[in-house]
Amino acid sequence: MSVEIVVMYLVVGLIAGVLAGLLGVGGGVVIVPMLVFCFFRQGIQPDQIMHLALGTSLASIMFTSISSFMSHHKRGAVEWVIVRRIVPSILIGTFAGTFVAAQLSTDFLKGFFCLFLYAIATQMLFNKKPKASRELPGTGGMFGVGSIIGIVSALVGIGGGSLSVPFMLWCNVSAHRAIGTSAAIGFPIAIAGAVGYIVNNLGGANLPPYSIGFVYLPALAGIVCASMLTAPFGVKLAHALPVDKLKRIFALFLYAVATKMAWGLLF
Repeated sequence: MSVEIVVMYLVVGLIAGVLAGLLGVGGGVVIVPMLVFCFFRQGIQPDQIMHLALGTSLASIMFTSISSFMSHHKRGAVEWVIVRRIVPSILIGTFAGTFVAAQLSTDFLKGFFCLFLYAIATQMLFNKKPKASRELPGTGGMFGVGSIIGIVSALVGIGGGSLSVPFMLWCNVSAHRAIGTSAAIGFPIAIAGAVGYIVNNLGGANLPPYSIGFVYLPALAGIVCASMLTAPFGVKLAHALPVDKLKRIFALFLYAVATKMAWGLLF
């Protein structure tokens, strides 16, 4: 493996770690397209690229989320009651979502991911936040919300922050606590997602060397080593910088990434 490829994975990890702590997005919205780019440069089979990107992204978020949510916890920004209530459905939904993803084509997953990026970018750009108009739902409601967050997270390879943060804001959870709690929720999402993507293609054909199912270990190692160092720095920035303004800038970047991926699908 060339030095260039190793450096690319480290760069992906550095960026993902900062974003996980700063914006509560889990880093997956950046990890997935960057891995697609890296895998393409390596000459990995096109029909395996998106699945490997999703599985490796979720596996890396296991480690990124630990560093991130522990930093938030030290600041008292994690609502552990919410975490305990939503985790069972998160685990079920995410694991089930990987089985759905395994049956879908790379092009379909790329298209779905592009639509997701456009939706998230629009939300960030226009600062679309749900009004805090209700309290957290009961057991059935939490199960339904957790299942949906888990399924979508598995299909796009994210830690769920893009979905769980707006949900908690809607339910009168403060912004900093919503971000901290979403980081903690990202850990079970990542575990169930990584296990699911491994199980769904364990021993599969046409995979690159050093892969376990749809998780590519060299990429995972590079991302984890870098992201665990930078996630606490991202948390510090979240408590010191105007996050809303940064999200608008990040939204423009997401539009560009989604458009580039969509262009590759159409032409």
